[in-house]
Amino acid sequence: MSTLDWIVLFITLATMIAYGLYKGRGQRGAHSYLLADKQMQWYVVLLGIMATQASAITFLSAPGQAYTDGMRFVQYYFGLPIAMIVICVTFIPIFRRLNVYTAYQYLEERFDRKTRLLTSSLFLLSRGLSTGISIYAPAIILSSILGWNIYLTNVVMGGLLLIYTYAGGAKAVAHTQKLQFLIILGSMAVAGFLVVHRLPPGVCMKDALFIAGKSGKLNVITTHFDWKDKYNIWSGLIGGFFLALSYFGTDQSQVGRYITGKDDRESKLGLLLNGLVKIPMQFCILLIGALVFAFYSFQPAPVYFNTAAYDAYKTQEPESAASEEAYYQMLRTMNEGNIKRLAEVRKKAETGNSSRNTQNTAIDSLLADKEVNDAVYEFTSVQHQIERHREKVSEMMYTHHYTPDKNDTNYIFLYFVKNALPVGVVGLLFAVIILASWGSISAALNSLTACSLMDVQLIAGKTITEKQELRYGRLHTLCWGIFCICIAMFAARLGSLIEAVNILGSLFYGTILGIFLVAFYMKRANGNTVFIAALIAEGSVILIYCLDIVSFLWLNVIGALLVVVISSICYFRKR
Repeated sequence: MSTLDWIVLFITLATMIAYGLYKGRGQRGAHSYLLADKQMQWYVVLLGIMATQASAITFLSAPGQAYTDGMRFVQYYFGLPIAMIVICVTFIPIFRRLNVYTAYQYLEERFDRKTRLLTSSLFLLSRGLSTGISIYAPAIILSSILGWNIYLTNVVMGGLLLIYTYAGGAKAVAHTQKLQFLIILGSMAVAGFLVVHRLPPGVCMKDALFIAGKSGKLNVITTHFDWKDKYNIWSGLIGGFFLALSYFGTDQSQVGRYITGKDDRESKLGLLLNGLVKIPMQFCILLIGALVFAFYSFQPAPVYFNTAAYDAYKTQEPESAASEEAYYQMLRTMNEGNIKRLAEVRKKAETGNSSRNTQNTAIDSLLADKEVNDAVYEFTSVQHQIERHREKVSEMMYTHHYTPDKNDTNYIFLYFVKNALPVGVVGLLFAVIILASWGSISAALNSLTACSLMDVQLIAGKTITEKQELRYGRLHTLCWGIFCICIAMFAARLGSLIEAVNILGSLFYGTILGIFLVAFYMKRANGNTVFIAALIAEGSVILIYCLDIVSFLWLNVIGALLVVVISSICYFRKR
């Protein structure tokens, strides 16, 4: 990076830390440290919810996901708006009426203490592990641009955000998330503009979208039904609904954002707007990835986007690397010719359609369509060879231990930022990805602290002073920060980070949601019944995942329904 990029990066990060420390001052006890005194307006709630969900993984991995697999990942969010309505009607009024610190406090009042402990423990396990993965995402950036060891960068990234999270609690988290997300949205808009702006002369956005579409990167909606297909409209609407209902309704990292609102209206408004904004925002982020694919269809692209790992491979095995490079360059050259021909026949067909007389329109149109279809077939067949070759190189890099990553998906957008964007913007976008990580991780640490402090340590009802609450809260934050940094050391082996986080959540969210559904809607179910049902459901979900029976989104449906069904059976048997 240039000197200007470094200045932009460090000023942005230092300003955020200072702002968080400033806004988080004046902590007194658990109510201010964990709930920010419940004084947040709706727009702070909205931006906090979105920033918590949209981590660095979203902005780092999602464009790479679209580059390799297309835009069908957006279907994952189709159930979100419906889930927001259900949460506003059922969850928020109960949580606010009981004035809870965590969502799991309600379960002790509704069932018993062991059910509260079980549910909170499931959350602590899933959120602690996924937060570790979230720390790893921005560490990739520092490791790439500084040449540092990835384990050292995990410590640096986790340590920096701990500064204001430890000191300022929920108030610091909420206000820094507000600023972080506004910077993020503006910077991603700039990145999208620059992708199109830096296309070769004579190539417009329409051409880029045409190439991306013919390569299968604009596959926004897939309607076929397949239990093992990760992203289609059915798994998105049904599985995505259950996942969103569990994540936003029972995950303390999200519950903790909207229970800090001033009143019911502020909390509900922030949550409902999130349901409306999230899908178009995610669509635009994935579209950037599809446009980056088109950009590298016209421009030279590496065979493997993790250049540091690939350079190590070339150094250790120069002959093998040269052979892989030669074959890849041959495919690239063939594809460049196919792209030029495709562009020519497409424009020729469009010009002809507008100038033909009606007598010869049908015959000319058929000939033009055949010519375009032939050009598309030649382009896509070579493109598939390129993708298969990249997959082969990725597999080789992983199996020969040149990289702990199963593929280079997480490095694609990072490579584009480093090599294709102008000076100054590079530093800003790197800062944005790091800020996105801080926003989600700080909220997660705050929620982990709330649960381990209020649901585990203080569950015995021991009376302590406000000063002791604050001291214990900061100690829990520090301990969870260290735990998540340790987990980040193993995250490199999980492949696409955005998938890894969602798979991990799906292993636990369904069971947690099922417990709350029984609590809300089965008034006569007792603690022993739901406790047994939850243990059976969680064991079943893990077994189904290990046997690879269905795709991960369906695990949320299965977990929730198993808890409800087993609780119903136990209840009626007792009668």
